[in-house]
Amino acid sequence: MKNLLTRTLTGIAYAALICVGIMWNSLSFFVVFSAATVLCLWEFYHLITTRKRTKINSIYNCFGGFLLFLSAYLYASGVCDYRIFFIYLVYTVIVLISELYEKQQDPINHAAYIFLGQTYIALPLALLNMIAFRGITSETPVYNPWLIFSLFVFLWVNDTGAYLVGMAFGKHPFFERISPQKSWEGFAGGLVFTVLSAFIFARFRTEIALCHWIGLSLPVVVFGALGDLAESLIKRTLGVKDSGCSLPGHGGYLDRFDSLLLAVYAMLFYMHLFITAS
Repeated sequence: MKNLLTRTLTGIAYAALICVGIMWNSLSFFVVFSAATVLCLWEFYHLITTRKRTKINSIYNCFGGFLLFLSAYLYASGVCDYRIFFIYLVYTVIVLISELYEKQQDPINHAAYIFLGQTYIALPLALLNMIAFRGITSETPVYNPWLIFSLFVFLWVNDTGAYLVGMAFGKHPFFERISPQKSWEGFAGGLVFTVLSAFIFARFRTEIALCHWIGLSLPVVVFGALGDLAESLIKRTLGVKDSGCSLPGHGGYLDRFDSLLLAVYAMLFYMHLFITAS
């Protein structure tokens, strides 16, 4: 009971912080998600350092992830043009050159772990900016919190629906080798609940048609599930249950953002393919 209470309170605080960060304004969005980028990278590099015995400069490489998020924010908001990304390119070049002086036993693996963190965590979180400032009714970049908010709601509703339906009816494993507790019944239940939530968004946010709200929700569910499995694969490979212990009852920051990391691509692709500014 105590663990359930702890998990519930932590979940409420986490969800409240995310919602306030998204809905307040673009600056609060930047603060919350740039911090999330740094914290998730910190956990990832700490796991690699302790489990693979490969010393990674977490401070420097977390700063690299922050630079990518900052560059994407300034570009997506229209403050700077594409040349702002040259700052991040300088970081990547320095990483490669530094391998000449690090004296690592396996410099290829060392650099690969660094860039895995950047592409697996920093890149998708930076791409949130491309969703947040995507014009729906105008070509001019303007901060629109509703698409980012819907992305998180779809993921949360899917997780809750999958858990409830899976607990009640789950019999057929979804991906037994990596996550034996997940079931196809749970996946289907989460999908149904998420589509229902899309109807609610369509009722109150009419700038996007119902068919597109549903169209956004479907790939988010699929790729959210794959993102969760991807992190489970990493944890299983490293021999850990959670990415960290920073969030009581929930594990680490990366455990909370795992589904998001692939779902971002799904929403972004759908938006650019099917939703155009008028």
